Amino acid sequence: MYTLSRVTPVLRIFDEAKAREFYIDFLGFKVDWEHRFEGGDYPVYMQVSLGDCVLHLSEHYGDGSPGASIRVAVRDLDGYHATLLAKEFKYSRPGIQTMPWGTREMTIRDPSHNRLSFEEPVTPEA
Repeated sequence: MYTLSRVTPVLRIFDEAKAREFYIDFLGFKVDWEHRFEGGDYPVYMQVSLGDCVLHLSEHYGDGSPGASIRVAVRDLDGYHATLLAKEFKYSRPGIQTMPWGTREMTIRDPSHNRLSFEEPVTPEA
């Protein structure tokens, strides 16, 4: 019997410095590794992660379309939201919405217009 494992989305980026500012400084991811063909000023391909969430970011043409949309499951969305707002990031002050399909979501666009929706299930009130 076969099984499927983790999915690692590849998100197209256009500006490495802005991507690092967004993913590392603002969202709190860490760079696990990065690669450039022949070194120098070639496009970067890197892996970033936060908890169990792993993303690949690529400046390479053809490694994804800008404007992609991904959904990331989060425990304690309110805590993550508060952490982000406390950073007073110049380019984003995300909010949280309760969606009709039973999730609470914080959606943020990265500098390359990729949409990241951080979500958790709505819990019944006591």
